[in-house]
Amino acid sequence: MLLSYPINYLTPLYLFLYFFWLVRENRAILFWLYLWQLKEYHIGRFLAHFSTGKGRRIFLSPLFLLKLALLFASFLLYLYFQSRVQSVGLFSLAAQVLIPNLSITLYAFSFVVLSAFAGEAAYSVYAFFRRTLLHPVITKKSGALIAITHLFVFAFALALFENILGELSFGEYALAAFVLLLADVLTPLFVSLVVLLFQPFAVLGRNRLIALARKRRESLDKLLVIGIVGSYGKSSTKEFLARILSEKFKVAKTKANQNSEVGVSLAILNDVRPETEIFVCEIGAYDEGRVRYVSDIAKPKIGILTGIDEQHMATFGSQKNIIDAKYEILEVLTEAGIAILNWESRLVRESYVEKREVVKAKKTALCGMVEKKDYWAENIKIEIDRLSFTVVARDGDSADFNLRLPGRHNIEPILLAVAAARELGMTLQDIANICQKFEPSIGGMKKKPGVNGITVIDSTYSSNPDGVIAHLDYLKLFPGKKAVVMPCLIELGKASKEVHRRIGEAIGRICNLAIITTSDNFKEINAGAVNAGMRADSILLLENPALIEEIIKKSLFGHDVLLLEGRSPKPIIAQLTKKASD
Repeated sequence: MLLSYPINYLTPLYLFLYFFWLVRENRAILFWLYLWQLKEYHIGRFLAHFSTGKGRRIFLSPLFLLKLALLFASFLLYLYFQSRVQSVGLFSLAAQVLIPNLSITLYAFSFVVLSAFAGEAAYSVYAFFRRTLLHPVITKKSGALIAITHLFVFAFALALFENILGELSFGEYALAAFVLLLADVLTPLFVSLVVLLFQPFAVLGRNRLIALARKRRESLDKLLVIGIVGSYGKSSTKEFLARILSEKFKVAKTKANQNSEVGVSLAILNDVRPETEIFVCEIGAYDEGRVRYVSDIAKPKIGILTGIDEQHMATFGSQKNIIDAKYEILEVLTEAGIAILNWESRLVRESYVEKREVVKAKKTALCGMVEKKDYWAENIKIEIDRLSFTVVARDGDSADFNLRLPGRHNIEPILLAVAAARELGMTLQDIANICQKFEPSIGGMKKKPGVNGITVIDSTYSSNPDGVIAHLDYLKLFPGKKAVVMPCLIELGKASKEVHRRIGEAIGRICNLAIITTSDNFKEINAGAVNAGMRADSILLLENPALIEEIIKKSLFGHDVLLLEGRSPKPIIAQLTKKASD
């Protein structure tokens, strides 16, 4: 009887299955659009994510593997039902051996499928109310992609929903479960296809935006543009320089993360006014030619190269390609331009010997601390909350700088900003007076109170090899125990193992405790730390925020310091930066 007549009580199961899937699908779509946006819709960066442990675990998680098993089981059940109804001999005989009791199998299958979707739906609601739901920042592009993907999903769901207007059979239920599971598993592909198919329209919109920005830029013939490029230090240099120049000039700048051709174009259209005298423009790149392309829009007269390391080698392909790409900011300068380089960067120094012939700028300013070139810092004194040093120019001009900024690593971007400001007619003393007004928040690191009265150094905005080691070096200034919580760095390509070994050695020299939150290059970090003298049981691989919090609370007190480096999970940051009185 079970196989001969419609099974009306399956209709509620279908409704629940449909509802839970729909809730879960919404969260999945938002996550995949968030990931695409995080990687700036750059297919190379998007694919590089899946070479990381976190990326691989998306498709190797127990839940995803369970869904694959359920997908196969639902299809098998549907074929089995059809074979029993139609008396298909060979398959029916084999299926009866595998599934001797259809009723029990149906209930078990229904319970597992429903539980899987119900669990994900419940977690989606929980994440929404806890505000931990990963979703893209709403822009015109992301808004359009959200609308398109959800339109397709609702149309698909509505087509399935029509099945329950009549009586629902077991075979139809199994088929519906199969289709929903298949749609679930294929969501990453579906969202990616929508993103890629949308790209031509996005390119048309981008080209129109860039054309408008070019036209506006051409009309601003008196505007002076300063382009800032580098593997690290771009944002700090931009912020320092914009603050300094604002005391004398009318200044506009690119906003945070606004360093692509679209971001720069938007800044030109929205932030640069007719009265603006100087536009400080940060330029990012993940492949060769990008800096040259953005520079063709902005037309910088002053180019600043903040430093070069292995950052984004996975998308560039080689260190040579990175160097070539960064030097584009200096190659595009006209003979009336000024090139400013961070002479503290080893790769900048070494590559300048070859590249100097293609730099057409009328003047080049080399800035550093070790070598006395065009601008340098001496008499350096580093304290926990302050920096003091003397800036000296080649022509003999000098000034003492006293800043409320933490860390030696801030000297390099300040020197670059000082050089640019002085080349625009400001005196070193005037610049030094302005820098005294800087708030500590202008730097990349933020010092916060933490649990147990400890000091937390929040450097979670972004991360790069040189920056990590500089931030670890800053911990030496603190009197108590030192700890770091950080993920492995990404997009380093073939340089990844060597970079993480160096980071491990720095951790081993400086820290008493290290918690690494991703597994990609934990082996190299661990080896480097142990070789530098750290105990093996003091460097841990942990991803659970609650467990990380527990270990920190048991290990650090009072004058101890904790560095949160890189893109640490938000729950970790929130828990560890609570005041002791909270």
